[in-house]
Amino acid sequence: MIDKIRAGAAAALETVHSGASVVIGGFGRTGVPVDLIDALCARDVRELHVIANNGGQGLPGERGIGRLLAENRVKKFSCSFPVNPAFFRRYFDGEVEIELVPQGTLAERLRAGGSGLGGFYTPTAAGTILADGGFVMRHGTPEKTLPPKEQRVIDGRTYVLEFPLRPDFALVKADRADRYGNLRFRLGARNFNPLAAMAARTTVVQADHIGSLAPDDIHLPGPFVDHLVRTEPEAA
Repeated sequence: MIDKIRAGAAAALETVHSGASVVIGGFGRTGVPVDLIDALCARDVRELHVIANNGGQGLPGERGIGRLLAENRVKKFSCSFPVNPAFFRRYFDGEVEIELVPQGTLAERLRAGGSGLGGFYTPTAAGTILADGGFVMRHGTPEKTLPPKEQRVIDGRTYVLEFPLRPDFALVKADRADRYGNLRFRLGARNFNPLAAMAARTTVVQADHIGSLAPDDIHLPGPFVDHLVRTEPEAA
């Protein structure tokens, strides 16, 4: 009998290792699996390649991706909005690497990874340093820049070749789930979460409610999910 419910976040994340690539769902503070990120920090994994839309705000005591960055657990950050002052300081000091990815391109690279596509052409970033190879990924000596990307003119417009993302792990936040791993997301929390779950080789989900789901209520089918934990109740 299929049952993907685990005893807790620690058990669900026991195979995540230092140096792994991890995609994290969420947009701003919406749909971020903070319980899973806390458990990941408790395991003391480091040198991670984190893929996410944004990097938190760098506030004291911040949970979520901001905590991973504040505790220096991230070696490379692929994102659209790396808005975190503490992280920027490490970036300019040459301690961490940033791959800046336009938001729509980030979503499509994850979708391509989950759909088995080899890549796609997009006009986004054509004619910019993200496509021509001028963006500085890491400061220092030697300086590391984003490699130039293949470009192609289609119907008179320049397009950039982008490759899929296939991270080792995904951390995902859902509103409801059943024991098979079928998921339903709430409102804007649907954002990057389904794409992250589809793209990763192993997907761990934090759900607010675990029970039954009607077939028409399923946003993401269970085969994309490996481990499932219930969201921890907030302290009174």
